[in-house]
Amino acid sequence: MKLLLDTHIWLWSLREPGRLGNRTRQELRNPENELWLSPVSTWEALILIEKGRIRVAEDSDKWVADSIKPFREAPFTHEIAAASRRLQMPQRDPADRFLAATAKVLGLTLVTADANLLGLGDIATLGNR
Repeated sequence: MKLLLDTHIWLWSLREPGRLGNRTRQELRNPENELWLSPVSTWEALILIEKGRIRVAEDSDKWVADSIKPFREAPFTHEIAAASRRLQMPQRDPADRFLAATAKVLGLTLVTADANLLGLGDIATLGNR
């Protein structure tokens, strides 16, 4: 499987792995799966660092560089931006829209615990269970 991690799943995998469900943990460890991360998640994490909601021991740029190493970078394209506007979603969070659209356009499975992102029609999702 090609797994796109929602921002909170990525952060939990780094900082609070106990919050990951058994299936999620198993799929993230499976060497046959590709792990993808969007630059949108990096942006969200940096905002959390700036607001003091998460703390890192080192410079945030170094933390990001080290934290993204195991992942393939999901591109943020014009096609993804346009697709994000066509999604029928209950919330308006732009980051969630971009992540869902990224999964849809690139054919990735979005790994999330966000009930608003689970079951979005033709977007493959893996719920954190």
